Amino acid sequence: MKKVVKWFCLVVLIVGLLVGCSQKKEEAVDLKNADWTEIEELARGTEVNIYMWGGSTAINKWMDTYVSETMKERYNLKVNRVPMNASEFINKLLTEKEAGKEKGSIDVIWINGENFRTARQADLLWGPFTHQIPNFRKYVDQNDPGIKYDFGYPVEGYEAPWGRAQMVLIYNSEKVPNPPRNFDELKEWVKANPGRFTYPALPDFTGSAFVRMALYHTTGGYEQYLSGFDQKLLDEKIGLLWDYLNEIEPYLWRQGKTYPQDLAQLDNLYAQGEVWMTMDYNPAKAANMIAQGVFPESSRSLVFDTGTIANTHFLAIPFNAPNKAGAMVLINFLESPEAQISKFKPENWGDMIALDVTKLPEKYQKQIESIRQSEATLSLKTLKEHSVPEIPSAYIPVIEEGWEANVLKK
Repeated sequence: MKKVVKWFCLVVLIVGLLVGCSQKKEEAVDLKNADWTEIEELARGTEVNIYMWGGSTAINKWMDTYVSETMKERYNLKVNRVPMNASEFINKLLTEKEAGKEKGSIDVIWINGENFRTARQADLLWGPFTHQIPNFRKYVDQNDPGIKYDFGYPVEGYEAPWGRAQMVLIYNSEKVPNPPRNFDELKEWVKANPGRFTYPALPDFTGSAFVRMALYHTTGGYEQYLSGFDQKLLDEKIGLLWDYLNEIEPYLWRQGKTYPQDLAQLDNLYAQGEVWMTMDYNPAKAANMIAQGVFPESSRSLVFDTGTIANTHFLAIPFNAPNKAGAMVLINFLESPEAQISKFKPENWGDMIALDVTKLPEKYQKQIESIRQSEATLSLKTLKEHSVPEIPSAYIPVIEEGWEANVLKK
């Protein structure tokens, strides 16, 4: 028994020394200017902790199998997926920053929007680093506004695009043979079909996005809001949004006296046939829910002719990440054509590709074309042609508070 304990202690000591040596090597290298081969060598045989939302069985499985196994095979790099909401790990980093903790426990975070802005303003992120990521340089459209800005906040190389999302409305084609194609038609359809439509109460993420799209329609488009938060402009225009939402309210589910508290409740109403439409930021949602037997097989997706809001979700490295080289190597793999195409497959995740498909070699473009999407899912071409950007995130809490006062409690 004593021999077993001795061997165990020896193994722990060797592993500790190896990790310590790797960390010392990384500290001696200027990663922002190092050769990529040198970064890869530093990452070999190490561990990377990626903190990310853990609410999807499909996403978790993809990370724990395809991603983890490939990184182990290529770099002997162990990927530890840690499920945690973005607001929680932002608070953790804020606490560590205030405490002066120079070496934390998080190497990569899945982040975007308000959380990214908070992280940048509090100097919680390491970078810029994307200029060092080979797949970012080769395959990402760096002039795309959806890549350069995250909810209106400049990215400036502090996060790398991982995937894209776009708002779609999901409808039961047996109940809604001629779905509305813009907000004017939606208003007429809601009035003609009382009780069959509603949206999640704000600040639900999806409900909030739906109301922002209505803002675009009722006040003259999104372009006027892109140059930064303008309270005077919003005050002048936002009454038109409240007028629209209050006009349809009596014809909503339960006469608009109450709203679904979140998207999950709206999905349940749709699955049970109480309402004939739902919505989501994942264009593959209808197909996935049909496959699970939750939504009716006649479910289909639509985007308005005037477009629906799209955004990009990103990966970033905290200021005190203990394994920045490993983080860069993992991010480079997640931005590879192979990983992006695997993620795009409906059976794996169905997440939209963050790369510029036209920059990919022909063999990858053919692979993408060959992936059979459900008839409930719109094509990448249709989605891209009907994509409109998010406005600066500073508008969001103001609109959400205004909705509560002017619509919910009016």
